[in-house]
Amino acid sequence: MASTLSHEDRRLVRIAFLSSGFVVALVVYLLYLQSPAATWPAWTTALPAMNAGFNALTLGLLSLGVLAIRRRRIRTHVTFQIGALASGLLFLVGYVIHHHFHGDTPFPGTGWIRPVYFFVLITHILSATVALPLVVTSALFAATRRFSLHRRWARVTVPVWLYASLTGLLVYFLLTGAS
Repeated sequence: MASTLSHEDRRLVRIAFLSSGFVVALVVYLLYLQSPAATWPAWTTALPAMNAGFNALTLGLLSLGVLAIRRRRIRTHVTFQIGALASGLLFLVGYVIHHHFHGDTPFPGTGWIRPVYFFVLITHILSATVALPLVVTSALFAATRRFSLHRRWARVTVPVWLYASLTGLLVYFLLTGAS
């Protein structure tokens, strides 16, 4: 894709990937390099369930947006995609806040479910890390009316984003159902 991009298009991709890299670095810092806060507000214990809700909403809105664009309902598609972006952003903010206060969540399950959980978790982390710059790039191309590039990037972005959202839900349910 990069070889056919203009200078301005490459600049947008750089912005998307650099900003996404900052977010990923922040999450890694919060999870693995900083100790969680010694005390936390009570409301932060509700964040994992809220984040699962945002993940489910993102998954649904993204799916509806794909259906809308396949039916050539462009305004409906845009509405659903903006909703998916907003829901995804709310998830990310909640995720960062939760991990600032609570750190990493250990998996309590044992037996055969443990390797299943770690497979889902690892593929979720990888897909979410890849999805973030793809989502930002696709959104920037749409926002700047570079629709042919938006379509090309979205063909890769959508399946990765759907997988990240779905596996995020699975991680939540495995964590809450395993105890």
